[in-house]
Amino acid sequence: MFTKEITIPPLDTTAEGAAILHEVYEQMGYGDATPDDDVLAEVRAVGSMLTAVTRPRLCYTLAKGTLDTERNTLTIGGTVLNVGRIISHQLRGAEAFALFVATAGAEFEDLQMRLKDEDDMVRTFIADAFGSVIAEHTADVMEQYLQDEIGTRGWRHTNRFSPGYCGWHVSEQQRLFPLFGVDRPCGVRLTDSSLMVPIKSVSGVIGLGEKVRKLEYSCGLCDYKDCYKRRKHPTQ
Repeated sequence: MFTKEITIPPLDTTAEGAAILHEVYEQMGYGDATPDDDVLAEVRAVGSMLTAVTRPRLCYTLAKGTLDTERNTLTIGGTVLNVGRIISHQLRGAEAFALFVATAGAEFEDLQMRLKDEDDMVRTFIADAFGSVIAEHTADVMEQYLQDEIGTRGWRHTNRFSPGYCGWHVSEQQRLFPLFGVDRPCGVRLTDSSLMVPIKSVSGVIGLGEKVRKLEYSCGLCDYKDCYKRRKHPTQ
């Protein structure tokens, strides 16, 4: 299994960091509007705290599997994942699959809990937005490492798909996590209700092969109405 700890790029001096800030403002509900100076100051203050302590982590493992597009299942190592119609359709043509976890990390969660304990609701809200964006950013970085590895085989990869989205029930986390073969991949554990801890974590599956494709924009595939990425594109 490939594992990696990454750092958050400087938010004010790099293009990657500026992109993270833009996503944070969108997560907070600003869309393309510019927040006022007070909000900008608070976001930068929280960002400085986060970049000092947060250590996002990513991991993935490659596995062979059998996709059944009639039953909408993916079977890996004898475990049947009921991925649903949308995901099974998007995984067609895959020769193998990557199972992944990406997380903002326990250090981030500790900071967010401290802000809650201090009853600083503004900074807690901002930190929550940062956590969601950092987890997704870490998953994006994971895809880059994955593509570097599978590119040597002439393979491409699909979009990533997670339990809780696109008709794949969140309870399927209980079947997905044992497939990593280690306890707490990337330091992430599951509760009995299939919630990941740290909360700001992402897990799922990606299809791999010569004939698969990654869509530039896939919200039209998904029926999760409250996703902030869907709010970015209200016409979809």
